[in-house]
Amino acid sequence: MTQAIRMHRVGGPEVMEYEDVVLTAPAPGEARIRQMACGLNYIDVYYRTGQYPQPLPGGIGMEGAGVVEALGEGVTHLQVGDRVAYAGGQPGAYASARVLPANVLVKLPRSIEFDTAAAMMLQGLTVQYLFRRTFRLQGGETILFHAAAGGVGLIACQWARALGVTMIGTVSSDEKAELAKAHGCTHTINYKKENFVERVRELTNGAGVPVVYDSVGKETFTDSLDCLSPLGMMVSYGAASGPVPAFELKELVSRGSLFITRPSLFHYTAKREELEIMAAELFGMVEGGKLKIGIHQRYELSNAAQAHRDLESRQTTGSSILIP
Repeated sequence: MTQAIRMHRVGGPEVMEYEDVVLTAPAPGEARIRQMACGLNYIDVYYRTGQYPQPLPGGIGMEGAGVVEALGEGVTHLQVGDRVAYAGGQPGAYASARVLPANVLVKLPRSIEFDTAAAMMLQGLTVQYLFRRTFRLQGGETILFHAAAGGVGLIACQWARALGVTMIGTVSSDEKAELAKAHGCTHTINYKKENFVERVRELTNGAGVPVVYDSVGKETFTDSLDCLSPLGMMVSYGAASGPVPAFELKELVSRGSLFITRPSLFHYTAKREELEIMAAELFGMVEGGKLKIGIHQRYELSNAAQAHRDLESRQTTGSSILIP
């Protein structure tokens, strides 16, 4: 027996139930891991509410770190006892132990703790693909990044600073503004006090920015387009405030022949060799001291419902983890 959060229906945080579950032996291509920590991410809310459908009853959670306990046939890149971390596969990370496809697991360097790994895999790999692949930053650019004091945001602040990028970050409070600045964000905009479009135009002398990274969605989408310079790129990678409303393609033309993309981490990591490259760069940034992963909230696994309430009410900053 092991313990896990299971859902039998979609809805609010109360649909997550802490249950005893029986683990099967790993099938060919699978691994069983004993989890030391599990990550908390906004994508988990999408699965819990049904915005991202999945068969029910089912698990929840996309990220964790632990030790390999058993391997199925055909798994050659791991051994029992290996320290591993992951972000991806089927939901089910909110568990003391689990069986999952071995191809999503990467070996964890000894210098990186389990808690740190669980707090950074999904968020850190997200920043890696946003900054290094979706719109590859070379250094010297000025960018707009929404939710700069969140888990992804604080990693982005540090990564932008390391690349020599001027980052303009939006936040919801003065306290979060100070936190983002302390992590390397060059300029912060408290969107509850300032119009972020006007402020971005002011900071860029009217030119706008070449790229906007937006995980907020409905509340910020149109205004984000208005922050772009001609031929700029809108990267809409989340929808914390709700799905982006339908819009006419001519809106991109009228603003200067803009580009738009809706990327997902799991397409970028679908090939094993790409996952290895991305994880190696992330681990290198952490081991080199360029990224410090701030775990600002810790919850017992059995208290996952409260973790979701805090996350959705924007009471959290930085990264959060669940402890089995």
